[in-house]
Amino acid sequence: MNNLINSSLLHTYRKSYCILLFTILSVFTLQAQQKELDSGKKYTINNITVAGAQSFNEQTVVAFTGLKKGDRLYIPGEKLSQITKKLWEQNLFSDIAFYVTNIEGDNVDLELYIVELPKLHEVTITGKGIRKAKQKEIIKDNDLNAGTKITKNLLNTTKNYISNKYKKEGYYNTDVTITTTPFTDSTGVEISKNMTISINRGKRVKVKEINFEGNEQFTDGKLRRSMKKTKRKNFARVWKRSKFTEEGFEEDRVSLLKKYKSNGYRDARILSDTLRVLDKKNIALDLKLEEGDKYYFGEIKFIGNSVFTDSQLRQVLGIKEGDIYNGVLLQERIQDDSAPDAEDMTNLYQNNGYLAARINPVEVAVRNDTIDFEIRIMERSLFYFDHVTVIGNDRTNDHVIYRELRTRPGQKYSKRDVIRTIRELGQLGFFDPEQLSPNFKKVDENNGLVDLEYSVVEKGSSQIELQGGYGGGGFVGTLGLSFNNFSLRNIFNFKAYKPLPMGDGQKLSLRAQASSYYQTYSLSLTEPWLGGKKPVQLSTSFTHTIQNYYDYNNRQADKSRSFTITGGSVGLAKKIKWPDDYFVWSNAISFQHYNLNNYNTGLFTFGDGYSNNLAYTIGISRNNTATNPIYPTQGSDFSITAKLTIPYSAFNNIDYKALSEERDQLDLVTSDNPNFVNASKRISEIDQERFKWLEYYKIKFKGTWYTRLYEKLVLRTNTELGFLGAYNQERGVPPFERFFLGGDGLGAYSLDGREVIQLRGYPNQSLSDVDGNTIYNKFSLEVRYPVTLAQMASIYVLGFAESGASYTGFKDYNPFELKRSAGAGLRIFMPAFGLLGIDFGYGFDPVLGGTEPNGWQTHFIIGQQF
Repeated sequence: MNNLINSSLLHTYRKSYCILLFTILSVFTLQAQQKELDSGKKYTINNITVAGAQSFNEQTVVAFTGLKKGDRLYIPGEKLSQITKKLWEQNLFSDIAFYVTNIEGDNVDLELYIVELPKLHEVTITGKGIRKAKQKEIIKDNDLNAGTKITKNLLNTTKNYISNKYKKEGYYNTDVTITTTPFTDSTGVEISKNMTISINRGKRVKVKEINFEGNEQFTDGKLRRSMKKTKRKNFARVWKRSKFTEEGFEEDRVSLLKKYKSNGYRDARILSDTLRVLDKKNIALDLKLEEGDKYYFGEIKFIGNSVFTDSQLRQVLGIKEGDIYNGVLLQERIQDDSAPDAEDMTNLYQNNGYLAARINPVEVAVRNDTIDFEIRIMERSLFYFDHVTVIGNDRTNDHVIYRELRTRPGQKYSKRDVIRTIRELGQLGFFDPEQLSPNFKKVDENNGLVDLEYSVVEKGSSQIELQGGYGGGGFVGTLGLSFNNFSLRNIFNFKAYKPLPMGDGQKLSLRAQASSYYQTYSLSLTEPWLGGKKPVQLSTSFTHTIQNYYDYNNRQADKSRSFTITGGSVGLAKKIKWPDDYFVWSNAISFQHYNLNNYNTGLFTFGDGYSNNLAYTIGISRNNTATNPIYPTQGSDFSITAKLTIPYSAFNNIDYKALSEERDQLDLVTSDNPNFVNASKRISEIDQERFKWLEYYKIKFKGTWYTRLYEKLVLRTNTELGFLGAYNQERGVPPFERFFLGGDGLGAYSLDGREVIQLRGYPNQSLSDVDGNTIYNKFSLEVRYPVTLAQMASIYVLGFAESGASYTGFKDYNPFELKRSAGAGLRIFMPAFGLLGIDFGYGFDPVLGGTEPNGWQTHFIIGQQF
C-alpha cells in the first residue's frame, strides 16, 4: 500500500513540476523571442494549433482546453497553468507544453504540444510455474487490458503487486522484469505497445527457526506442534514441509491462541511476531507471548430455554462446573462450524424446527480464577418447509429425485434432514456431488415457513467398457455397457431414446467377453424402488459361459473338452430404520448349473457330469459415507453376508461317510495297478454324487472406514474376512465358491463362484492353492489425496500398505502369518468409462512355493474401485 501511495505522490509531484517548469520556460522563451512580451499584460488569442505525437482530433483537444480565438489572458498566467493541470489529470499524456509561435501587438498565436501515452496492445507473462489461472489473475487485478495507457505508475504498481503477491506465498526472492515493445500496423506505424512480464519467483523460503518468548506453561515443542501450516526444516518430515506462507502463518497464530484457550488460558495473546530473513533460503519467526492466568468454569446457567430442559442442554454442552476453562470447546458445543452435522446445541434446535434459534455464551462474573457463564438462548418460532423444489435435472425424472428427499412440504424444518438429502442425492451417482447445494429461497420468520431449492448438475451416468489384451493364455476382448439411469418403462417408447430411454434410476448392464478358448455373457437389471413407493431394491442377473480346455504347452484350445456355466439370481434389498436408517437388509436366491464334458482338471475330479448350485444369500450392511461415492471423505461402509445352500445330506439318505472311506481307499491305488483306470472312474463317480447338488455355507465380513486427516487428505482403513464351510464333513467342501488371493482383484473370466481377493504387490491368485482356499483375511491402509474432483474426471493419488493370507482350514489358520505389500497408485474416474487406475506394489514376501520376496508388481485397474 505504501508503494502505491508513494508512486501516486511521485506522479503528482512530477505533474506539478512540469507545470512550474512550463511557466518558467515560457517566460524565458518568450522573452528571448519577443522582447515586447509583457507578463503583466493581457493578450488576445489570434490562433490555436495542436502538435506532438497524439491520435486525438485537434478540434477536440482545443475544445477540451476551453480556449478559443478572441480570448484575452495573461501569458504566462494562471489560466494556462490550470489548463495544463487539467490535461495532466486525464492520465493520457507523457508531455504537455504551451508555446507562443507569433506575436503581433497584443495578438498571439498559441501552440499546444502534447505527447500521448502509449496504449497497451497485448500482455505476455512468462516464468516457470506461472499457471494460466495466475496469469489471468495478474492481468485482471492490474487492469492490463488492451487499450490501457502505459504509465510509469502502471509499471511500478504492477511490479510491486506481483512481488508482494508472491511474497505472501513465501517467495521472498521474486524478480519481476517488465519490458514494452512497439506494435505496428501494416504500414509500419507504431499504434500501441506489447508488454512482456517476466517473473522469476525463485524458491520459497523455508522456516529454519521458530522461537518463542514468554511461554512458561507449554514448551516450545508443544507450541510448534500446534502450528499445522508452519513447520521448521526437518529432513524426516514427509507430509508437511517447512515452506512459509503468510496465509498459513496467520492461521497458525490463531491455532496458538486456541492451544492456550483450550487449556484454561483465556487471556493469552501474541504481543508481537517478527519475521527475520536469515539468507536467501531461510527465515526465522520470533513470537512474543503473554500467557495470562489459568481459569476454570464456574456456574453455567441457561437463560431463555423452554423447548429443552437445563438437563438436556447440559448433556449436549458436556461442561461441568470446576472443569478447566476451554473456550474452543465451549464454542464447538454451542456451534461447531467445522462440522455441519455436529452434535452441538445449535443443531439440537435446528434439527427440531428452530431454524432462527440463536445461542450466545456470556461471561457474567469472574471470581478469581473462576468464570461464571450464562448461555442465553433465543428460541424464536418453529419453522416448516413450505416449498421444496429441485432444479438442474434435465435427464433424471423428478420422481427419482423427490423420492430421495428427506425434506417434504409441511414437515418441521430439520438441518439434519437437509444434510442427509444432499448425501442421498450424491449417492445416486447421477449428479456431480461436488456441485450439490441446498439454497434457501425464502425464510418467512413471521409465518415460520422455509422455501428450499436443491440445485443439481447432471453428469454422465452411463459407461462403456471396451478393452483388449493378452491374458489367460491368449487375446481377450471385452465389450460392456452399463446404463446407470435407465428407464425400463420406456423401452418401447422410441421417442424416449436419447440415445436410450433414461431417467428412471434403473441400472441395466450388458457384458460380453471372449478369447480363443472361452466366451462369457452377462445381463443384469436393478430397480432401486420396486413399485415406486418404498426403497425396496430388486436385482436380477443372468450369466452364461462356455469354456474349452486350454493346453498351455501347445497353446491350443480343445473344443472337445468343455465346461459350461449357466446361472441367474433374483434379489431384494430393503432399507431399514433400526438401529438407524443407514442399514440395508438384503436377500437373494441364485442358481448356477455347471456342465462338464470331458473336462478333467485338478479342481474338478469328475470330468463328465454336472453340478447345481442353489443358494440363498442373506446380508446386512450399513453405509453412511459422505456425499461423493467416488471419493468419500468420512463415514464407514460395512457388510456381513451369509450364503447358504440346502443341507441335502440331512435328508437324501446317501451315506457320505461310506463314500468318503471308499474314495480314500481308491486314492491309494497307483498308476502301476492294472485297476487304476477303473479306480479313477469310480472316484469320478463318487465326486459326481458328492457334488451333484452343492452343499456349503459361506460367511463374509467387510468393513471400510474413511477418516479425514487434513482437508481432503483421507485415510481409508479396510478389513475383510471370509470362511467357506461344510454342513457334513464327510461330504466335504465343494470345489466351487473358493477364495483366491493376490493381484488386482479382478475376477476375469472365472464365473464358478470363486471369490478373487485383491492384494497388490503379487501376481493374480498367486497367494492361494491351485484349487483355492476356504478361509482368508485381509487388512489394508490407504491414504488418498485428490488431484481434481471435477465432473469430467475425478483423479486422486494414493499410497497403500496391506497384508493378507488364505488358508485351507482352521488347522492352518494363523492371522499373524500374512503376506505384506506396499506401494502407490493413481485412480481416474470418467463418467463414460468408469474407474481406471494403475498401482505399483512391492511384495515383501514370496508367493506360494517361492523363496524370495516377490518384489515390484504393476496392476491395471479397470471398472473396480478399492
